[in-house]
Amino acid sequence: MLDTGLARWGHFVYRHRYLVLVAFALAVLASGWYGRDLSGRLTQEGWFDESSESVAASKIADDTFGRDTDSDLIAVYTAPDGATVDDPAVRAAVTSALEQLLTRHPDRVQKVDSYWDSPFAAQATDASHTHAFASIGLRGEGTATVENYAAIKDQLGAGRAGGGPGGTTVQLAGLQPIVEGINQGMQHDIKRAEMIALPIVAILLYFVFGGVIGALLPVLIGGMTVLGTQGTMRVLTDHIDVNVFASAVVTLVSLGLAIDYGLFTVTRFREELAAGHSVEEATARTMATAGRTVLFSAAIIAISLGALFIFPNGVLRSVPYGGISSVLLAALLSVTALPAVLSIVGRRIDLWGWHRFSRSKTEAQIDAGFFSRLATTAMRRPWLIAVPIVLGLLALSIPFRHIEFGGLSERYLADDNSARVAQERFDELFPSFRTEPLKLVVIGANPQQLSDIRFEASHIPGLTGRFEPGAPTKDGINVLNAGLADKRDADTVIEALRAIPEPPGVQIMVAGVPALERDSINGLLDGLPMLAAILVVAALGLMYAAFRSFVLAFKAVIMSALSLGSTLGILTWIFVEGHGAGVFHFTPGPLMFAVLALIVTVIFGLSTDYEVFLLSRMAEARAGGADPPEAIRYGIAHTGGVITSAAAILIVVTGAFGFSDLVLMKYIAYGMIAALIIDATVIRMLLTPAVLKLIWR
Repeated sequence: MLDTGLARWGHFVYRHRYLVLVAFALAVLASGWYGRDLSGRLTQEGWFDESSESVAASKIADDTFGRDTDSDLIAVYTAPDGATVDDPAVRAAVTSALEQLLTRHPDRVQKVDSYWDSPFAAQATDASHTHAFASIGLRGEGTATVENYAAIKDQLGAGRAGGGPGGTTVQLAGLQPIVEGINQGMQHDIKRAEMIALPIVAILLYFVFGGVIGALLPVLIGGMTVLGTQGTMRVLTDHIDVNVFASAVVTLVSLGLAIDYGLFTVTRFREELAAGHSVEEATARTMATAGRTVLFSAAIIAISLGALFIFPNGVLRSVPYGGISSVLLAALLSVTALPAVLSIVGRRIDLWGWHRFSRSKTEAQIDAGFFSRLATTAMRRPWLIAVPIVLGLLALSIPFRHIEFGGLSERYLADDNSARVAQERFDELFPSFRTEPLKLVVIGANPQQLSDIRFEASHIPGLTGRFEPGAPTKDGINVLNAGLADKRDADTVIEALRAIPEPPGVQIMVAGVPALERDSINGLLDGLPMLAAILVVAALGLMYAAFRSFVLAFKAVIMSALSLGSTLGILTWIFVEGHGAGVFHFTPGPLMFAVLALIVTVIFGLSTDYEVFLLSRMAEARAGGADPPEAIRYGIAHTGGVITSAAAILIVVTGAFGFSDLVLMKYIAYGMIAALIIDATVIRMLLTPAVLKLIWR
């Protein structure tokens, strides 16, 4: 099935190969240079549902009273052995240090409330008076707050036993240390993927192709895509907030896909040379076949990522902006720069190779290979193959019933991360004080109505104490704060607060981080059916456009759904139920809510992507006159090795993120690894030929 337009394009690239290569290489280098400061422009914004009541309430409270800075930074002080925080020497040293901090950094520190001089002094020490804390409010919002924290943290004496003022030991808890820990972890993950995964992939490709040249070409496309994506993301930061989490996901997906596209293209080029075609004709035929498939694949991935636009969360909206542009860039380079290099390299594609692996297989050798025999076996007894595999995949999906979701938490950091250790220690020492309280924003209430509302709200089970005023009444607006005893009860408590009757002319709104997180989680769950519908319709439309068969399109969607369901079940079994927590070094708990939408989108897109590569070769065989069983065997035989290699490459790339200290990145990495293993083995190599044998007659 040759695309004549792309074949003509292949001839054009061959004739102008040096010009095409130089033009795209210079463009990519310029983009990489422009995006060299990208990491400093990424934000921590966009986690919450901008359409929710909690966001609206938070904006009202912030506009009226200013941003609540109590939870920005909590410094926990532990007195030296034999002393207490009430000793004059300790008190004088700590209060002096805090006063100096405020005096030296008025542009970064807004206020300091401590045990020794704060309105919450009674709550700010433990029973033994060996521990106390100070709340340090920072100026700015979002990324600016994180930067202000980074600028002052070294002056607080944290990290060394007895290294704080007056010989105290200082630990830093609160929102900003946790955010910084996640931010630094993701930046490290991105660098590790770029610096470690690429060399390992090159080594793996050497054994796939048996030659240095063939191995380096997909890596070249991957590297060019990463460089080009940096500039694209840098442009986006001028117009929207790009979350560092989104940047990490874009790097993972674009790098893996770019290398896969290179692998598919180089493999097809070697096949065409082995079939006796000239270099120019091999280039043209590669573009007409593999190039066409790459473009369809990029369209499927781009539309899958675009489905995330239905969510109002900034972090989920910044992923498709970056992801779509990077995937399209990977496809563009695969049909421009890569065929130009192939045209230059020509028959030297196997140069500097290991003879055992570097021989390009003829069609007869491929047809007699392992994957051809595997497809024939699967089609011989299709029911015996299909039924157990489907039942097994459905069984793997069962744990998904126990899925739980959560928001940003110190538990996503490594066990020994200083911010996590400090936050857990703070929660243990001061159980009645929460750095992330629930808030009631009450508008238009008179003193008696406000008292009644406060009384009723304070008697709702699940709180650490009574609701207390956060500030004096201003413009008819009041903010009341109370801690949430257990985040797992958040939905019940928030629902009860929202059920409090509103007096005439009075509005009661629930805000605070727990409400922001739960509204975002519930909004995500409400949007999942729409997300699924968009993915299914898009996949059906594109698959039908590619192969003109509704049967094949529906089969592809069902296969992708089986792959996705089993993957989500495995993730739940591991990360929520905690199986293997010791092996993979994480703390089991709820899945990060934004990660679910990303996993659904990326895995569904990748699964459909492999289906395109497989069915395209089957369609070629059918167009050449083969009957359905022969077309199925031919497709599996000619794509089995390359799909397996592509999956292995993506596993290496995502595996680099699997070593992350951040649980939310482990979710994505292990989720993709599980999906790739399932998809590239039992689904593509066994279930697909068996099912096609039953339905394609």
